[in-house]
Amino acid sequence: MATRAKSTGKTGSKKGGGKTAKTAKSTRKPLRPGRLLLRWGLRAVAAIVLLGFGMILLYRVVPPPTTYYIWSEGKRLDGVERVWIPADEIAPEMLRAAVAAEDANFCRHWGFDMDAIRKAIEDGAQRGGSTISQQVVKNVYLWHGRNYLRKALEAVMTPAVEAIWPKRRILEVYLNVAEFGEGIFGVEAAAAHYFGVGAADLSARESALLAAVLPDPKDRSPAAPSSFVERRARSIQSGAATIAADGRSDCFE
Repeated sequence: MATRAKSTGKTGSKKGGGKTAKTAKSTRKPLRPGRLLLRWGLRAVAAIVLLGFGMILLYRVVPPPTTYYIWSEGKRLDGVERVWIPADEIAPEMLRAAVAAEDANFCRHWGFDMDAIRKAIEDGAQRGGSTISQQVVKNVYLWHGRNYLRKALEAVMTPAVEAIWPKRRILEVYLNVAEFGEGIFGVEAAAAHYFGVGAADLSARESALLAAVLPDPKDRSPAAPSSFVERRARSIQSGAATIAADGRSDCFE
């Protein structure tokens, strides 16, 4: 009798447990479309953030093979001139000239030059306030053009690049992806195209002339400079000497 009672108890427990699990499963409500969309949206954002962080880590040591703009110009022009070189093979005069021309406080900010941004706003956005770091993020990871999405991504990615890359690396990448003329990308290709030398052999004047065309490379020529480009190059050459003297080039030299 005792044995039969024990057996009956087990059977009842098993049946009761099965009914409870089945009932819980059947009463679980499906996610509403809004909540489901939110969940997948958050997953997509997380995936994009992780991908972006991974690309920032990768390009800290690996040369970017191309950029969206270089690729699109290559398709339009059926090819471009571009040769990647490390910063050690770029004349120090060129490094200083690029900083003097585009971002004199490069060594003193964390990705955004707030003084330059304020001046740009005061001038009605008629002048640029982007740092070299911002331009690297735009050129390497994003796309050209003015829209809020690109600006938002740039604002998020620029401090990350500044935190992970040394300043010298930022400048190195910048000078290897910058446009110096139609279909001419990177300082090595520009030095050879305009002056018949390698980037390591650029003089202070040649470096200043190349830096002078950076804001508007399709309409300015370092080989046949206009009076405006000549004046700008002289100003850049003087500025390059100044940042070398006052220590504003220490972070990349």
